[in-house]
Amino acid sequence: MEKVPMTSAGYAMLEQELKQRMSVERPRIVDAIAEARAHGDLSENAEYHAAKEAQSHNEGRITELEDKLSRAEVIDVTKLSGDVVKFGATVSLIDEDTEEEKKYMIVGDVESDVKQNKISISSPIARALIGKTIGDSVEVSAPGGARSYEIVDVQFI
Repeated sequence: MEKVPMTSAGYAMLEQELKQRMSVERPRIVDAIAEARAHGDLSENAEYHAAKEAQSHNEGRITELEDKLSRAEVIDVTKLSGDVVKFGATVSLIDEDTEEEKKYMIVGDVESDVKQNKISISSPIARALIGKTIGDSVEVSAPGGARSYEIVDVQFI
């Protein structure tokens, strides 16, 4: 059973989603199934089939969330320190070609969100950064070609 690394914020987010799915979505879907059943013939009842599909999707996601939470290895980022890039680090980078500055937090797969600058520990850029320190240059293979970055700051927030 492989552990799933995640921050305490990521763990709380999954717990909240699980609670929502179990206490709000599950009863809503059961009510929708009951209402659709009341309409009669189930073989040609699109509402019934849609509700059963929603139930299947919701139960599958509940199972997935329970599995991830049971295998979670919660890492408290605020207790980490140093200037070596590792899980939980917020890394400031300068693109060596464009001089553009980027900032990423390295998090678990389940909580990655590029729009919030949270990248997965298994992403190419995170794998290239792990173990490096401030001042190091890293080359990352990206879909648009290789990119070079210089690490300018490492924080654990």
